[in-house]
Amino acid sequence: MTGLVDSHFHIWRQADLPWLLGPMQPRIFGPYEPIRRDYPVAEYLEDCRPAGVTEAVYVQANWAPARHLDEVAYVSQASDESGFPIAIVAYADMLVDDVRPQLDALAANQRVRGVRMQLHWHENTLYRFASGPDLARDPKLTANVGRLAEYGFSFDLQVFAGQMAGAAELAAACPKVTFVLQHAGMLEDLSPEGIAAWREGMALLAAQPNIVSKLSGLGTFLRRNDPEHVGYIDAQTLALFGAERCLFGSNFPIEKLWTSYAELIAAHLAAVPEGAREAVFNETARRVYRLRQD
Repeated sequence: MTGLVDSHFHIWRQADLPWLLGPMQPRIFGPYEPIRRDYPVAEYLEDCRPAGVTEAVYVQANWAPARHLDEVAYVSQASDESGFPIAIVAYADMLVDDVRPQLDALAANQRVRGVRMQLHWHENTLYRFASGPDLARDPKLTANVGRLAEYGFSFDLQVFAGQMAGAAELAAACPKVTFVLQHAGMLEDLSPEGIAAWREGMALLAAQPNIVSKLSGLGTFLRRNDPEHVGYIDAQTLALFGAERCLFGSNFPIEKLWTSYAELIAAHLAAVPEGAREAVFNETARRVYRLRQD
């Protein structure tokens, strides 16, 4: 297998992220005191390089929305100083009347490959992030997501199972945009009913040819790296999407709360059949995020 691409990671300075300042608050991934600090690119490289990572995709980490260009500048500087190639999925407010002025500003940075505005909403307030459950069906958001195609930008899609029907409609309405499902659809309900709802929603998403799925963030609700759970999610997602539409992401340093990079990679390598590894750990990310070709 050629060099591994990590399609989902974060770096940060604590002072730039409002959610890392002040007392800890309830979060989707549980207590986070160990990462309530700076996590610079040098530490990320210490974590990922021994696993063979040669390139990575930074995903926006919820700076204050008005500072989304500062976030892009910070990550670009980290890439310049470290010499490590980093592509960027930036934030943009997709609920404004016309997102194109924001996209014009983002497009000035050649590292930007896509946009993420998190849409996930849950009845459990601890898991709730978006302002409402059905933003994927909002006409303004649909129009703005469609405009991403003009820039060659993808849309990182973050929803729970109950929102997947609306997300599939959004993808169908924007056929020229590639959607990158976050964390294999964030399965949080491991009851038979919850798993069935997740699989049904994932099938709806997989039926849209412009959606791919990240195999990432699978410890979020367990608060541990569970190889059996990783194996199940990876197998189900691969069966629905195919290896050419799946890509690995570490979600570091969030997953660092409960595991090492080496242990995380080992769980995914064990779960992904050998014949699918080149696609999952390299080729899909390169295609979707338009990364350099060796």
